[in-house]
Amino acid sequence: MVELVHDTHGSGPLLVLVHGITENRHSWDPILDRLAATHRVLRVDLRGHGESPFADSYSLADMADDIAALVDEPPLVVGHSLGGTVATAYAARHQVRGTVNIDQTLNLVPMQAGLQAQAELLRSEHYPLFMDALFDSLRGQVDDAGWQRLTELRRYDQAVILGVWGVLLDTTPAELDEVVAAVTTGITAPYLELNGFDLGPDYPEWLRARIPSAVVETWDGVGHYPQLVRPEEFLARLAAFEATLS
Repeated sequence: MVELVHDTHGSGPLLVLVHGITENRHSWDPILDRLAATHRVLRVDLRGHGESPFADSYSLADMADDIAALVDEPPLVVGHSLGGTVATAYAARHQVRGTVNIDQTLNLVPMQAGLQAQAELLRSEHYPLFMDALFDSLRGQVDDAGWQRLTELRRYDQAVILGVWGVLLDTTPAELDEVVAAVTTGITAPYLELNGFDLGPDYPEWLRARIPSAVVETWDGVGHYPQLVRPEEFLARLAAFEATLS
């Protein structure tokens, strides 16, 4: 267990925010105040990210359990990118009111193929070139000021990146399917996946076969950061989703 650096804002039902790879809890800054007006918002720096310590393991289960150590009631968990998979793992292992996954496909085999093709680069001293190109491809409609802010808060730590992506780089597709099954099995609470890229017509059915409660929505063309590109729409959608929770 890693003791995560975190902060808490506001009062009300517990809302947990989980950031993406190389980023930290401040990625949520632009919408924090509005969320904290109606929630007790817990933001974490995942192990190896932000101000939290490094670790020997970066498994999804371990990262989810780190967060659980900070939680005192069933939360609504909202995760972006890597945080979406961590939020999903959390819901599979711990009680939640609901889960929101922002732009993180759980069909990881295509992502695995892409990363394995670049494994040599990722393991070399030139790995920042890959990371820059990856994030540039995900930018979508983030404006210049927002992109500069995100770029400045990212930290490219190679050991952490390889640790997080080890589940993709060092497994076969069949082994990866087993990981996905472990992350999704047992989730019964409402689950919303909000994507900024269209994952194709078959993806919603694929996801519901694993998480029967899942709803998939696509804001096509927005890019990887719908919560920042369309904050008002995102907050309204989050409120509508939360209104359905028991």
